[in-house]
Amino acid sequence: QAEDGIRDAQESRGLGDVYKRQLFPRPAELESQTLRVGVERFGRQYWLYVLAAGLIALGFADFPLMAYHFRAAALTPEEWIPTFYSFAMAVDAVSALGFGRLFDRKGLPILALACALSACFAPFVFYGSLSAVLVGLILWGVGMGAQESVMRAAIASMVSPEKRATAYGVFHTAFGVCWFAGSALMGFLYDRSLVSLVVFSVVIQLAAIPLLLGIKAEKRTTDP
Repeated sequence: QAEDGIRDAQESRGLGDVYKRQLFPRPAELESQTLRVGVERFGRQYWLYVLAAGLIALGFADFPLMAYHFRAAALTPEEWIPTFYSFAMAVDAVSALGFGRLFDRKGLPILALACALSACFAPFVFYGSLSAVLVGLILWGVGMGAQESVMRAAIASMVSPEKRATAYGVFHTAFGVCWFAGSALMGFLYDRSLVSLVVFSVVIQLAAIPLLLGIKAEKRTTDP
């Protein structure tokens, strides 16, 4: 019976694929035909955006570092830490949906708003009481939600379809390198100066906001 069920599911999926091909025989035609800057190469908007995302990645602490702090500072019983992570991921999921819908309406300023909110997580997480830590985790989850939805979606509006795969690859490479460098630096700062860690995290993320708003202003002047 299980094999029959699998076979029926595969046949249904095959029929569905045939139906979709009949409805949309040339899916590339679904792409917007609006002229975009940077068909031959990536434009200035794209590189500013990569820089802004890199700054966000540099200052965004990993949860393992926060979990280490929770244990080292005895803020909570160790068995509660996975629950804290689950709580932050729930905020991540909800905020990804919310910011995604807002991004469709307002564009990049929504990412700037998410950056402003999430940049404030470090003081709450590393210097707060248990209740402050929960606030910090909410702000951290907001940042994660924005990174997993809006941050990636924005690239599609800056790069032509012919270059989009390469654009995503370059973006993720730069983002990953900055995330690694920031994580290593914040781990180094944690052992030496918690104040320096918090200041670095907040300032470096807030530095991305003018870039994001500048991209919006430039887009307004270059779009047809």
